[in-house]
Amino acid sequence: MAGIKALVGLSFSGAIGLTFLLLGCALEQYGVYWPLFVIIFYVLSPIPTFISRRLSDDTDSSSNACRELAYFLTTGIVVSAFGLPVILARKTTIAWGACGLVMTGNAVIFLTIFGFFVVFGGGDDFSWEQW
Repeated sequence: MAGIKALVGLSFSGAIGLTFLLLGCALEQYGVYWPLFVIIFYVLSPIPTFISRRLSDDTDSSSNACRELAYFLTTGIVVSAFGLPVILARKTTIAWGACGLVMTGNAVIFLTIFGFFVVFGGGDDFSWEQW
C-alpha cells in the first residue's frame, strides 16, 4: 500500500510540474510553444540510469564506471533542460516570465523523477523493475 501512495504522490507532483510548463506556453501574454521542447529532456533523463542499473553489478559497494558515466550523462541532460529556456529567453523567443514558469516546472519534474528513483530504485519489495 505504501508503494501505491508513493506512486500517486509522484504522479500528482508530475502533473503540477507539467502544469507549470504548460502555463509558461499557453498563457495569453506568452503564447509561444517553444518551451515544450524540454519534454524531450524529461524523457531522456532517466534512460542512462536505467541502462546502468541494468548493466552494472550491485555486488560491490564502490562506484563503477558505467554508473558514473550514467550520472554524468544524466547531469548533462538536466543542465540542458534548464539551459534551453534561458537561451530562448535571451534570444527573445520567449518572455522571461515564461522562462521562470518553465524553470519551475523543470525543478518539479526533475525532483519527481529523482523521487521515483528513491522510492522504487532500491532492492526492496517495491522496485521500478515491476512497473
